[in-house]
Amino acid sequence: MSHTNQSPSKFSLLGHDFLLITVMAVLAGCGLIYEYLLSHYAGRVLGSVESAIYAMIGTMIVAMGMGAFLARWFKDPFTAFAWLESLIALVGMGCILAIASVIAVSYSLPHIFSEIFNLPADVVLNGYVFQKLQEWSRFLPYVFGLLLGLLIGMEIPLIARIRQHVYGRFLENNAGTIYGADYIGAGIGAAIWVSIMLAMPIMQAAAWTALFNIIAGLAFLWRYHSHVRYAKLLLVCHIGLLVLFAFILVLGSSWMKNLSNVLYKDKVIYSEATKYQHLVLTERLSRNQPEPITDLYLNGRLQFSSVDEQIYHSMLVYPALLASNRHDNVLIIGGGDGLAMRDVLKWPVQEVTLIDLDGQLLNLFGHPSNEFTAPAQINARLRKLNGNAMLDPRANVIVGDAFIEVEQLLDEGKRFDTIIIDLPDPNHPDLNKMYSDYFYNHIRQLLAADGAMAVQSTSPYHAKKAFLSIAKTVKAAGFKHVEQYQQNIPSFGQWGWTIATTTGKSASARIAETTQLPVASRWVSQKYLLAAFIFPSHYFEQINDIEVNQLGSGTLYDYYRSAWQIESELYKN
Repeated sequence: MSHTNQSPSKFSLLGHDFLLITVMAVLAGCGLIYEYLLSHYAGRVLGSVESAIYAMIGTMIVAMGMGAFLARWFKDPFTAFAWLESLIALVGMGCILAIASVIAVSYSLPHIFSEIFNLPADVVLNGYVFQKLQEWSRFLPYVFGLLLGLLIGMEIPLIARIRQHVYGRFLENNAGTIYGADYIGAGIGAAIWVSIMLAMPIMQAAAWTALFNIIAGLAFLWRYHSHVRYAKLLLVCHIGLLVLFAFILVLGSSWMKNLSNVLYKDKVIYSEATKYQHLVLTERLSRNQPEPITDLYLNGRLQFSSVDEQIYHSMLVYPALLASNRHDNVLIIGGGDGLAMRDVLKWPVQEVTLIDLDGQLLNLFGHPSNEFTAPAQINARLRKLNGNAMLDPRANVIVGDAFIEVEQLLDEGKRFDTIIIDLPDPNHPDLNKMYSDYFYNHIRQLLAADGAMAVQSTSPYHAKKAFLSIAKTVKAAGFKHVEQYQQNIPSFGQWGWTIATTTGKSASARIAETTQLPVASRWVSQKYLLAAFIFPSHYFEQINDIEVNQLGSGTLYDYYRSAWQIESELYKN
């Protein structure tokens, strides 16, 4: 509507305002979801989830501020805004796919050159150029975050100018109205992300978000096409974006799966994004193994390999059970793969209670659930691996946050003869509380007086301070005897555990008194276990400088992150 001497009617202005404010709210919600999408994907690609998320949000906020300044360059706000929305939809819908494609190419190049030059199969080129290409490609999320932030930042200044043009005068509360719509729309976008899109395949989430951008752009184009230059060309662009949306919605997830396969050294046989994490299963064939070797990755980190997980789980389960006087009731926290439960169920137990947050992970490993159904072939393979532990009549599986569920067990007056904590490494702030003095204090109250508790405690070699901090935190929670032990797991290297008792003798002393293992094992013996308690003579000399991981402190997370950052730098050099 071009400006004339005749003022628009109140009814007409109400229609303009409804459209413009609704479009602003929709775009704000889309912008926030794009921010979360890129942050979420950056966390997967870069590994350090918290750092990647915060860096991405910071990058996009700064870029949005820059975009707000750049918006003044456009003299025609109608045309600029109309084209801006189609560009945001294109970048938002395609950026994840573009990032994955570049990463796939950068990781495939060494293998391509190896084949070109007919190098042996076990030789993979890893020169300076290939390393740099891989490093640069992994930071592409920030490049797209900067670009999207610049574009999104232009929206508010442009739509504010459009609104004043429609009214034909300066609007005193224009900024407040536009920002109000922006904040409300962003809040709705956050709610949609958490409740719906977080568990959705990332390409589908990007496509649906872009669709709302496209619809908002079409609505704006329909109402203000007379003010937009090249409106017909822009309409064709929107139709093309709708076609692209359909392709990505249908084929995007399979494209992403194929592109992500190159990030893993073995064949990806299953990939799924749950509400809490990204699950990947891979397989490889070995002449020394009768069946394919299965590996599980959570958020890109290896959790177990079927070729040697028996060593890890035997070292986790056997010391705790041997150090406990009774084995009637056992509690496992974490261990959603059911492998620790499998080994516990070999003992004469009455009930094994397992608490894990991720219902889809539990279902994948055999726990029946109406929420999610895993592929039958994959489910059968994993149930064979854990011996159908989830379906054992003695198994009591609780889907929930262990931090909360442990308090519920205390309120119910429950006591357990043995407690096994098999959580992922403290590589995320959300996991830090599960390694805190507060949590271990609750665990101590759940443990029977003559029982023992064992905790997966990361690598004593690669993350020494984190390893020592776990033991010191357990001690601070009131356990009388706290010890640590280690063993080499081929897939992980040197790995460690913490074991504690509340009364009587230490765990190692109780194991030493055992004349024979109550349940035979192919992997451990009494001497083998006792040898694991031996560390180099000066290993614990730093213990006085190590801090306790108090609830809310983030101490352990900082120890862990620092240790692996140093390892990563050493590996690069």
